[in-house]
Amino acid sequence: MGYLARNAAKRMDPQLVLPGARSIITLAASYHSPTPEVRPAPSGTGVIARYARHTDYHEVLGEQLRQLSAWLDAQGGPDTRSLWYVDTGPLLERDLAQRAGLGFVGKHTNLISRRFGNWIFLAEILTTLELEPDAAEHNHCGNCTRCLTACPTQAITAPFQLDARRCISYLTIELKGSIPVEFRPAIGNRIYGCDDCLAVCPWNRFAVAGRLMLEHERKDLATPDLLALLALDEAAFKNKFAGTPLFRTKRRGVLRNVCVALGNVGDQKALPALGQAAIDPEPLIAEHARWAIAQIEERATTPPT
Repeated sequence: MGYLARNAAKRMDPQLVLPGARSIITLAASYHSPTPEVRPAPSGTGVIARYARHTDYHEVLGEQLRQLSAWLDAQGGPDTRSLWYVDTGPLLERDLAQRAGLGFVGKHTNLISRRFGNWIFLAEILTTLELEPDAAEHNHCGNCTRCLTACPTQAITAPFQLDARRCISYLTIELKGSIPVEFRPAIGNRIYGCDDCLAVCPWNRFAVAGRLMLEHERKDLATPDLLALLALDEAAFKNKFAGTPLFRTKRRGVLRNVCVALGNVGDQKALPALGQAAIDPEPLIAEHARWAIAQIEERATTPPT
């Protein structure tokens, strides 16, 4: 996570990002779906975070932001400049979103909208135009601590404090190497991200489906079969996940996570596929497959209590 330190100065001073910037427009898009969640997930399937069950939001929102930025530049004249980001720029986007009135930063450190709940993407446009600011939002968490209790790895160490190194979203998406053994059991059958702290937020009862992302929903990613995923070679992986957030984690990362999930919820029927994965040319997959085999074999020889 060294990138945070590398861009610290820019995150504190937008002028270092766009010289002459006078305003920051913050935007939110809901990815809440009217499709009911399958709970519990069917046996032998994995769980993908809701946001990733769509076409890559960077692409979907990026096209909208390009158009809006061009319109802004046209309104301001030839000297106007605008620069947009979708979750990629060196900006304190959640703080900016709260200051712009889009929502408030909850105790789980994510932005909560009183209209859309937790299920939102954020984006920003820096512009040299001077715009009238909106009123900031205030925190409405009250005494609620559901998100702290819900976290499987206790990554939310205190209200508004997150140890990202323990977060399942970090471990299954951003972490490039081996997942620490002590966290693997808590991952369960999650193979990409984790929604637990988001899902329990009471403000979700007001959430409405977002029209923009709805047409880009990938229903085939709702309950993916773990053994089918483990069988994907490089070409099949690209064919299935190209254009989705999972593609950026690459085959090695996703199949690493699939092995962990099978180690947690799989049975002896998974052993042949895991045995093949244990000799995969990618060492990261092979190591996690061997761990999964050991977990399944241990459960098979341990008498039920």
